[in-house]
Amino acid sequence: MSSVPTADNQTRQASDDQTEDSQTCVAAKAMSVRFGSTDALRDLTFTINRATSVALVGANGSGKTTLLNVIAGLAQPTSGDIAIKCTSKPAFVLQHQDSQRWLPVTAGEVLRMGRYGKLGLLGRIKSEDRDAIASAAKELEVADLLSQQFGDLSGGQRQRVLVAQALVQQPDVLLMDEPITGLDLPSQQKILDLIDGATEAKRTIIISTHYLDEARHCDQVLLLSTELVAYGPPDEVLSSDNLRRAFGDRVLGDHAEHDHASEFLVLDEHGHQH
Repeated sequence: MSSVPTADNQTRQASDDQTEDSQTCVAAKAMSVRFGSTDALRDLTFTINRATSVALVGANGSGKTTLLNVIAGLAQPTSGDIAIKCTSKPAFVLQHQDSQRWLPVTAGEVLRMGRYGKLGLLGRIKSEDRDAIASAAKELEVADLLSQQFGDLSGGQRQRVLVAQALVQQPDVLLMDEPITGLDLPSQQKILDLIDGATEAKRTIIISTHYLDEARHCDQVLLLSTELVAYGPPDEVLSSDNLRRAFGDRVLGDHAEHDHASEFLVLDEHGHQH
């Protein structure tokens, strides 16, 4: 015989639902994206909480960048639904920034551009804007580069400036598409430090990556192969079985899964080795 919900139970359930909703940053339900006759993403259902870091992992063509574009509002689901439950627009650091080297601006001006969304093009920089710029420059260790021409910086320095520009926007969600690919080791480490500190800084950080070691810096891994292969903590998701489901014969090695230090070699279409 089924029990009738009491008022106390209903109140408790409503409170639990509100708590869960307040913790949710991104929620997708049966979401698919198609380009013509091609499925870019198929039937994804997942929830990403606030103040956490998530790595999107999968082979080229698995839908990582498409999912970032949907979260950023640059693409729309063909079917299903995705809800972005944040008060500010996500900040997106794109891959392949070499095309911006020609810009006749200093690194400091690039950071100030990050405040245009709040100020407008003709708005005057205020103390809170200068504070946001100084804080981001310090965190990415680019404060000593602000007077230099952006195009004269190294690839790693430019990437750190662009990540700092995103932080200047003070977004609830920071999206980065393969943020450490091709960078020098110090620049890689600064970006990994940013990912490691997501919870403490109360940021939600979502990255795409081919690097399994980079994915292990995140709280959660969302493993894609157009469909959702697995989602959860890195130690659970990055198993040999799951990686083979996502990458097929591009996974080499058969190491013990209980050994956290074990590494798998993944070969993708660009020849990256991880």
